[in-house]
Amino acid sequence: MVTAVKFGTDGWRGIIADDFTYANVRVAARAIAHYVLKHEDAKRGVCIGYDTRFGSRAFAMVAAEVLANAGIPIAFGSEITPTPALSYAVRARKAAGGVMITSSHNPAEWNGVKYKASYGGSGSPSIMTAIESYLGTPLPDAAVPAKIEQVDFNPQYIAAIARFVDLDAIRASGYKFLIDCMYGCGRGVIAGIFTRAGIPFVEIRSELNPLFPGINPEPILPHIHATQLAVVAEKCDAGFITDGDADRIGAVDEHGNVVDAHKVYAVLLHWLLTRKGWPGDVTRAFNTTKMLDRIAAKYGRTLHEHGIGFKYVCDLMLQREILIGGEESGGIGISRHLPERDGLFNSLLLANVMADEKKTLGQLVAALQAEFGEHQYGRIDMHIDEELKQSAIARAGALVAGDTMAGMKVLRMETMDGIKFFLENPACTGRKNAAETWLLLRVYCESCATDSVTAILEGARAFVLAGRAS
Repeated sequence: MVTAVKFGTDGWRGIIADDFTYANVRVAARAIAHYVLKHEDAKRGVCIGYDTRFGSRAFAMVAAEVLANAGIPIAFGSEITPTPALSYAVRARKAAGGVMITSSHNPAEWNGVKYKASYGGSGSPSIMTAIESYLGTPLPDAAVPAKIEQVDFNPQYIAAIARFVDLDAIRASGYKFLIDCMYGCGRGVIAGIFTRAGIPFVEIRSELNPLFPGINPEPILPHIHATQLAVVAEKCDAGFITDGDADRIGAVDEHGNVVDAHKVYAVLLHWLLTRKGWPGDVTRAFNTTKMLDRIAAKYGRTLHEHGIGFKYVCDLMLQREILIGGEESGGIGISRHLPERDGLFNSLLLANVMADEKKTLGQLVAALQAEFGEHQYGRIDMHIDEELKQSAIARAGALVAGDTMAGMKVLRMETMDGIKFFLENPACTGRKNAAETWLLLRVYCESCATDSVTAILEGARAFVLAGRAS
């Protein structure tokens, strides 16, 4: 049914064999074809790629046939393709757009359709709205179907990201790296670059297994426990993890400690400002660490705070000069590369930072915490019904400065994307450069210490669940 297909921020996703079917992929592809024919230079063609999920290549071919029958030339991935490699191909080939069959970090039973615009990034909200407006609209076949050409998108992309870093310096550093592909389409990319450069590494979870055994391909706990163990067992100096379609990054330090995406972003930003000195502003999502604000301020860079989702980063990169932008989930983009998240590219950059600074990943994080104050972060994912959700939102929205949240006094509130409370935290009193304590009801929290984060998150959980009793 047409109603099963709905394009969101980055495309449409569904459960395989339930709503993600050949029929519905055709519905989505027809809508994309309508958009390309009416709003882009269709003769430039569309690039189509696919990930390691069950049926992804077959679903991709279904989409390719729909667009080709409408007269749009297709460059079809001959190999499994990381999402950022597909985006790179769209821009490098000056294509009209791109289609990626993937459900990113979601569980194995899901698949999806992402649309990439001609600039090599996610379609803007206006583009996605336009595509959705064509859902269910009949699509006549062209007099002559266009060709579907098999193309390996990966070599050109791999060469591009390898050129961006100093592989000689990384090799000379003597550091050893753990690469975790989470059974996704980052498999073999960094491993191949490091092999050719003579850089020591160990790669795990790189085999094809569309069941993603025991995990969701999302580079956060508990799904990266194997990474933590492997980094220590293999005596590596850092571990880099990419999600199912390789556009997000996760990391583990030499001791097996998780280095969350906020700290990865902070490490990259500090290096770009102190070592590269490239121009441009900085962006961060509403739920992302305020350590970035402190780093940007020290080096005189404007920081733009925006809503949650990489689409806001991409929009800003298209509008003004942005050095780097990112979000809480590990999506970090550097405009000199692409207006796009890229977990593989960012993994290479982290290795370059370590080589330049002569520090392990753990040492890099510790140095930033010492200079800019300890910033610790946590989140909880609560699966609750709509009534309880709306109750929590209403009760949170009724609070004002001076009220109590999670056992602490509310200093102020912000409502850009959800309700964020800034709290008076006694545990941070007297700490040098203490992070502001904030709680965002989605539910995310940052504070000056891990214990505080845990306590505040549990307080937030109790606040949400209190609506059930009432």
